[in-house]
Amino acid sequence: MDISTYLSESKKLVDEYLMKLLPAEGMEPPTIHKAMRYSVFAGGKRVRPILVLASGESLNGDREVLLSLGAAIEMMHTYSLIHDDLPALDNDDLRRGVPTCHKVFGEAMAILAGDALLTRCYEVLADLPRLSDTTRLSIIRDIAAATGTINGMIGGQVVDLESEGKPVNPRILEYLHSSKTGALLKACVRCGALAAGADERALNALTEFGSKIGLVFQIVDDILDITSSSEILGKTAGKDEKAKKATYPAFYGLEASRNKANDLVALALEDIRDFGEEAEILRSLARFIVSRTA
Repeated sequence: MDISTYLSESKKLVDEYLMKLLPAEGMEPPTIHKAMRYSVFAGGKRVRPILVLASGESLNGDREVLLSLGAAIEMMHTYSLIHDDLPALDNDDLRRGVPTCHKVFGEAMAILAGDALLTRCYEVLADLPRLSDTTRLSIIRDIAAATGTINGMIGGQVVDLESEGKPVNPRILEYLHSSKTGALLKACVRCGALAAGADERALNALTEFGSKIGLVFQIVDDILDITSSSEILGKTAGKDEKAKKATYPAFYGLEASRNKANDLVALALEDIRDFGEEAEILRSLARFIVSRTA
């Protein structure tokens, strides 16, 4: 199967699971459930749940378990986007090509919708089918760490805010990118492997692969903020430069940033060189992430 077909078909499957796992719009209290669904189904490529699926399937994992896990992580990701767009943070009016949650439902409801998606994510993770309690707990711990303050998404966001308009060194730049975006993407690959019953060697290889791909994703995001348009990206382009954010292109320039991303993908592919045909989609995803245009 080629990567474009895999992405399209996997996105449909993930959306079906999200549809089932999220509270129905009419369920009391309806406004919060409408806000949750509005943001989740506003669009998006579903890269995170698809990484879960591809990682787990490289080890012949159970598709139903992987899709439930991926859907839960997509809820976590959407919560972070809702909160990131709020006036107190990035103050953005556009996300995934449509008005942001707080522009449609108000700031208070947007905060609560993000909180509700975060909560529902952990509820789904706790109920993942056909896994041992030990595996389920490992997955929950990994996702909590990837989104927390120590080398996780929230910690990276704090450094991002505090670095605006200030000079940064390469160590801080890599911490920011690896934490703010990379940590959750790494967790997607790692947790897909855990759900598939990976042995220590496979888990370590996929963890290294995920770590590099997570950093690549954010470097490419930084590049696209400069080179693409709001219409193509589905969010406001050029905001990083305007806010004087610490990014790879701002620090190294566009060409060096592209080279860094390509080098990281080559290293990531080397991490999984011993995997068989089952990992071919995962390899294709790495190439897609570095070459994407939106």
